[in-house]
Amino acid sequence: MKFLIFTFVGIIHLLYLDSGKAMCKNDISQRTFQEIQKEIASYGDIAKAIIKLAVYGKAQNRSYDRLALLVDTVGPRLSGSKNLEMAIQIMHQSLKDNDLDNVHLEAVKIPHWERGEESAVMLKPRIHKMAILGLGSSIGTPSEGITAEVLVVNSFNELKRRAPEAKGKIVVYNQLYVNYSMTVRYRVQGAVEAAKVGAVASLIRSVTPFSIYSPHTGIQKYQDGVPKIPTACITVEDAEMMSRMASRGVKIVIQLKMGARNYTDTDSFNTVAEITGSKYPEQVVLVSGHLDSWDVGQGAIDDGGGAFISWEALSLIRDLGLRPKRTLRLVLWTAEEQGGIGAYQYYQLHKVNISNYSLVMESDAGTFLPTGLQFTGSDKARAIMKEVMSLLQPLNVTQVLSHGEGEDINLWIQAGVPGASLLDNLNKYFFFHHSHGDTMTVMDPKQMNVAAAVWAVVSYVVADMEEMLPRC
Repeated sequence: MKFLIFTFVGIIHLLYLDSGKAMCKNDISQRTFQEIQKEIASYGDIAKAIIKLAVYGKAQNRSYDRLALLVDTVGPRLSGSKNLEMAIQIMHQSLKDNDLDNVHLEAVKIPHWERGEESAVMLKPRIHKMAILGLGSSIGTPSEGITAEVLVVNSFNELKRRAPEAKGKIVVYNQLYVNYSMTVRYRVQGAVEAAKVGAVASLIRSVTPFSIYSPHTGIQKYQDGVPKIPTACITVEDAEMMSRMASRGVKIVIQLKMGARNYTDTDSFNTVAEITGSKYPEQVVLVSGHLDSWDVGQGAIDDGGGAFISWEALSLIRDLGLRPKRTLRLVLWTAEEQGGIGAYQYYQLHKVNISNYSLVMESDAGTFLPTGLQFTGSDKARAIMKEVMSLLQPLNVTQVLSHGEGEDINLWIQAGVPGASLLDNLNKYFFFHHSHGDTMTVMDPKQMNVAAAVWAVVSYVVADMEEMLPRC
């Protein structure tokens, strides 16, 4: 009977692992929270040593300098591009040169899209050449372009009300910016909604709270059964201008040319390096950022900064001669911008070990001066993370807020693994996000130092505590 019970429990355990569902372990800690508090407080000197090294010591500005070298050398790193693969190979060698453990590449398949030459010219009521950026995965126009009258709408609801007017026209969306998560649906769904009512193309006001005539690109998604039409983003200024013109009853005609093409999926890699755990090497705290970017600017804030403070976290820990009890694993994702493609394939490969993941971390919202950590997990885990963040009092970075999700770690979080992301000035981030302005000029080495210190302290302490973060 004992064997049968064991077998049954084992089968259930395997089913959970196969599904990727994280389990709540039965061997719940018997320690009191006061004992856990005391353990975390004992890391005070280590936290101060990490902060001193990162912010004031010989490692200050290192993450900035490393990032500048890569993006100045390689430039933007679009999924499927030679630039991205060059960056991956450079990072692979750099991590080896940094003497990190188990440095390797994990092969994945990723989308390959190229924008080609593109232009948009207003022909009526006057000649005006517009700044545009085609949206990721968009099809191109015929070689002669598409010349059509414009229908300007401010929302999807207005488009539905005016559906009879849309056939054969270019739909221009002039939606107001509320916040990124609410407004980005116009970029993602705009072409599909316009195609449903017979439009021949769509132009979307860039998803940003601030503009100096700067178009912002990003991924868009087609829908099965709906005609595919070309789609691009335009500047806030041009969207508002056409909205004013339309409100006066002025006829607007645009000629749109886009050489965008989608190719078959191509080979790429997630880049992995570790500090192997000293006591529980099979258990993992994952720190990450994505190495790919869009094909404009330098991909510095999105997400060069996040990738490089994640590398810096391991470098700082290694420089201090520290080796946590659990393995600290760095993953530099590929093809995040296309919908977390590299991360999805990593999850499929590694979810069999999901019960060994204590925390998954991703920095993908800029590395401006951090104010705290966003966290998703159980109440018990949140209480522990608040204690961990108290170690960062010398930097005045102690907040623990909700919503620790990130594109590349969401699958783990949905399966029950605690997740965290860096919290900083998101409003400023979207000034430059997915635009030609995403360059090293936006980066601040001192702010990156602080971000790296936060990332290193949190990842090291969670990796070195005697017990994994509780999931229940």
